[in-house]
Amino acid sequence: MISKDDILGLCDLDVDEIEAIAEHEHIPDVAAAALGDYLVHQANGAERVHAMIVDDIREALDRKDGPHAASLYVTLQHFIAHHPAP
Repeated sequence: MISKDDILGLCDLDVDEIEAIAEHEHIPDVAAAALGDYLVHQANGAERVHAMIVDDIREALDRKDGPHAASLYVTLQHFIAHHPAP
């Protein structure tokens, strides 16, 4: 069985970023890792991942889930720090 650590070793994203993509796309973590890694290596891909995380934050705020929105905001800041837009 493939663990989350195995998945992390195969992509340029951290676990929170993968989970945010999985939440946004409604897909398993493994598929989210593959999609996210693909996107961050494409032109404008980092912007697409950024937009996914922002959408997740908005949805959490709409549900009045402040703690989840705050967690996603930290994830967004980490993503921006490690995957700056060109």
